[in-house]
Amino acid sequence: MSIVRTVIGGVDTHADFHVAAAIDGNGAMLGVESFPADAAGYEELLGWLVSFGAVSLVGVEGTGSWGVGLARFLHDQEVETVEVDRPNRQKRRKVGKSDPIDAEAAARAALSGEASVTPKTRNGAVEQMRVLLVARRSARQQRIQTLNQLRHLVFCGPEPIRVRFKDRYQTGLVTEAAKMRPRNGSDPVTFTTNTVIRSLARRIQGLNTEMASIDQMLSDLVAATAPSLLALHGVGVDSAASLLVTAGDNPDRLTSEGSWAHLCGVAPLPASTGKTPPSTQPRRRPSSQRGAVSHRVDPDVQPPRNPPLRDPSPRPRTQHHRDHAQPETLRRPPRLQTATPSGLRSWVGSDPISG
Repeated sequence: MSIVRTVIGGVDTHADFHVAAAIDGNGAMLGVESFPADAAGYEELLGWLVSFGAVSLVGVEGTGSWGVGLARFLHDQEVETVEVDRPNRQKRRKVGKSDPIDAEAAARAALSGEASVTPKTRNGAVEQMRVLLVARRSARQQRIQTLNQLRHLVFCGPEPIRVRFKDRYQTGLVTEAAKMRPRNGSDPVTFTTNTVIRSLARRIQGLNTEMASIDQMLSDLVAATAPSLLALHGVGVDSAASLLVTAGDNPDRLTSEGSWAHLCGVAPLPASTGKTPPSTQPRRRPSSQRGAVSHRVDPDVQPPRNPPLRDPSPRPRTQHHRDHAQPETLRRPPRLQTATPSGLRSWVGSDPISG
């Protein structure tokens, strides 16, 4: 009776090729090979792993960038896949860094359980939302930039242009500027400025049309995917789409509320040095948390009706805290800027000329 060997794979992904490593269930190295980063290369990679035995797990680096195609292929082939973060810098310093070493490290991370996150499938309606949000975000930024350029051209333009568009609101300014028909008269500067203003206004109108089309598509996708999410108080299309994109097309990979909080970037971790009592330990947000939805307001927690207009005043510092080294003192100019000439000498403490 033959025993089927268990194989664990690790892949270091790149733009043009992927480097794969295979180890057995005991961690013994079976081989390292490079494959093209295309559909044919994915099949060759999986066939190469299968040649060593039964593939039980594959760890892939960059499942959201260069390895997204391979991750989708392995998911379609029903091969269990986990996402591998970049290697630990301390370990990488000891063993070096190369494509075969990174592929082997990915396989061993999958074998040890250090890499246990199921990657996003990116093959459904949520992936469509992500693509639409990327396009909408860039269109909104470009629209703001173009509108600012249009306003500054009006402010700094020749006097006829400044008088014509004075005190115009955003909608009226864009609408009237887009309808202009500049004619080359006696002043070439006015003609060129009017031509550019019309071009910018029409660009803004085009971006408005593009954003309206994206908003309609996004609204239809969110309503079809999660209508109950839109029914919550305070959750609109943008907030719902951001939440869905953060969860992914396969939200079943989130096994607990803690994992969801960690993914959203709202799971604080202890930041104590060991000398602080547990009740007063400071907490920080890990740098690895992207915080995709941390700016969204919880619909169940309403803000106060009358929030304070200003932050509370800081506590008065003791004389010990006021003593700073010379570089720190040079970086603290607010009090010097607010001091009057008559009070400057007393604040410094001595005459800077006489010493």
